[in-house]
Amino acid sequence: MNRIVVLLAILAITASSCKVFQKSSGQAESAYTTDTTAPTKVFTVPGSETNTQPTAVTKPEPVTDEKPIAIRKEQVSFTSETDQTANAGNTFFVILGSFGQLDNAKNYRTTLIDEGFTPIILHSETGYYRVCVNSYKSETEARGRVAQVRNAFPKYSDVWLLIKE
Repeated sequence: MNRIVVLLAILAITASSCKVFQKSSGQAESAYTTDTTAPTKVFTVPGSETNTQPTAVTKPEPVTDEKPIAIRKEQVSFTSETDQTANAGNTFFVILGSFGQLDNAKNYRTTLIDEGFTPIILHSETGYYRVCVNSYKSETEARGRVAQVRNAFPKYSDVWLLIKE
């Protein structure tokens, strides 16, 4: 009989502490919930009583990072003697296309000529034919040209820089 009384007492205590059986008072019961009906509080900085209007907070402008320039170092040879004569002293080449077949590179060069570029074709140590639109002695000038191509021709946004070893 004592066991039944103790068991009933434990069940009564458990039921009274269980949230399922408790009635909600309509107030926020957790420290992490907020009352959405309360007015928004406006704080002022001491000493700034002359400006009683709350100031609007503006979001900062998003930072637009330029797409990084891909760079590869390769040994290359020129496919034309006239191109070699004109560009042999340059180290940095602005590349718009890479092809496994020379005929494909020549077709692409023709397309680029129609768009106003003066492309040359380089043969890479990796076996690819690189279609270059400009070459420079200075990396700064080459990076500037990459940026110009990206801005003027969005379809060539994947332009990259080859450094001749």
